[in-house]
Amino acid sequence: MAAAAKVLHEQGVERTTLADIAREADVPVGNVYYYFKTKDELVQAALSEHTAYLDELTGRLDRLPDPRDRLKALVEAWVEQRDVAARYGCPTGTLAAELGKRADGTLDTEAGAVIRRLLDWAARQFREMALSGPDGPDGPNGPDNPDDLALTLVAGYQGMSLMAHALRDPDVMTREGARLRRWLDSLQ
Repeated sequence: MAAAAKVLHEQGVERTTLADIAREADVPVGNVYYYFKTKDELVQAALSEHTAYLDELTGRLDRLPDPRDRLKALVEAWVEQRDVAARYGCPTGTLAAELGKRADGTLDTEAGAVIRRLLDWAARQFREMALSGPDGPDGPNGPDNPDDLALTLVAGYQGMSLMAHALRDPDVMTREGARLRRWLDSLQ
């Protein structure tokens, strides 16, 4: 599954073959065919791997006592992957974009579910920060409700990953990561 996630991220769905996955996993191609009959099953395995990675990361971050620190540590984890992002983009975001162009399945929805999982985790952190009262302009229905703040954060990540990839410049991640951390610090 890890090999599938890596190769699909680096080559894309359409260019990846089962033989590519076998080579990366250092197993005979027949082993890959035994467990994964189709490329779509490999994509599902890669999505499961992305979910497992996200759960492991957020589980580690949940050990931090302060939700703002958790969110800032998330941004730092993104920045640490700047070289990979500059070369290939965000693993889940690029897969979701590629799958969204296919007309033959629901895998794009499954990729979106991984991103939704990240959005939900980030929104919980913003809720825990209790940035404003429920009836104020920044309450649940205001412009800075937790769901919108989470969307801003994750969209910032997707944007900086896309730009770092398009420009092949890992420093984009460094600069934009610093901006996101300053933004998190500015929230009251």
